[in-house]
Amino acid sequence: MTLRSLILEMRSRPHRVVHDLAAAADSTPESSEAYCWSEIPEELLREILIRVEAADGGEWPSRRSVVACAGVCRGWRLLMNETVVVPEISSKLTFPISLKQPGPRDSLVQCFIKRNRITQSYHLYLGLTNSLTDDGKFLLAACKLKHTTCTDYIISLRSDDMSRRSQAYVGKVRSNFLGTKFTVFDGNLLPTTGAAKMRKNRSSNPAKVSLKVPLGSYPVAHITYELNVLGSRGPRKMQCVMDTIPTNAMEPRGVGSEPSEFPFLGTRSTFSRSQSKPLRSSSSHLKETPLVLSNKTPRWHEQLRCWCLNFHGRVTVASVKNFQLVAAGSNASGTGLSPERQSERIILQFGKVGKDMFTMDYGYPISAFQAFAICLSSFETRIACE
Repeated sequence: MTLRSLILEMRSRPHRVVHDLAAAADSTPESSEAYCWSEIPEELLREILIRVEAADGGEWPSRRSVVACAGVCRGWRLLMNETVVVPEISSKLTFPISLKQPGPRDSLVQCFIKRNRITQSYHLYLGLTNSLTDDGKFLLAACKLKHTTCTDYIISLRSDDMSRRSQAYVGKVRSNFLGTKFTVFDGNLLPTTGAAKMRKNRSSNPAKVSLKVPLGSYPVAHITYELNVLGSRGPRKMQCVMDTIPTNAMEPRGVGSEPSEFPFLGTRSTFSRSQSKPLRSSSSHLKETPLVLSNKTPRWHEQLRCWCLNFHGRVTVASVKNFQLVAAGSNASGTGLSPERQSERIILQFGKVGKDMFTMDYGYPISAFQAFAICLSSFETRIACE
């Protein structure tokens, strides 16, 4: 069996089956011969994986070859984790953990969101072409749950599993009663203080501590929409406090939050990266001042008689939901750019292109998960702000 045929076979199998291939290799002589690739010398294997990583061009669906290689066995997984470069540098989204890591510094990752009004669900896709009509690569899903005093948006890695106790659960967005304030919760975040320390004192086994941490209870961002007290018509005003991203992340050598794995998913190959820094738990434990994002003020167009923003062709339908986020005020200082250029640097932009189709483009220092959560807040109807 050649390497190419093995990769093609990996592609056709479900992810859970891929993880069990190493165990199945000892069941029969034929399977042992088929999966002898797990015994390749490390130096040779590293060279093979580097070539696979470089050959796919960084785009889906050819990117599946990298994921398939990571699913052969533990040795392949560890080497592939070392080979794949984080999105901040490569602009590539490969494994699910890439959705929690900062986007590229010099460009924006182009995505789009499809809304289903009947099921109150939202699906995030990675754009595969510059066209707004391609099918895209599925990334995340969210569903809207209305409560008496608030609204929750549950975010999951799977569109058919929205349970908070599922391994696919990523986090949630919760609004207040008026729909003017939102809190983004990370459901896979391991805190370093507070409740985690209390549990650690009661147990001598650190591995058991993480499994007892409650899901979805650690805020990573706060979104506020300004109240429209006078009832005047105009664009929305919003502000996002990124609790886990320090202000100095915007500097040339600044470092954003880089989670290493999804803690509640164990050590699966597609959910971890070997070299990364842990994500801080909340603003109260963040030593530096948290980064603040605010929406870019649109300009009034006299001829069109409306407020306008330059989305560079990525937004085609006028909507009050459309926005662009930039670093607010002094948070952009220290980047080495002039104040004018600092204020022009778009970190997240969101806009309407169809009845239930929206584009979402994001970049450093926020992740796809954070960007998706912020955009979900824009879907909420808020009479107090409009």
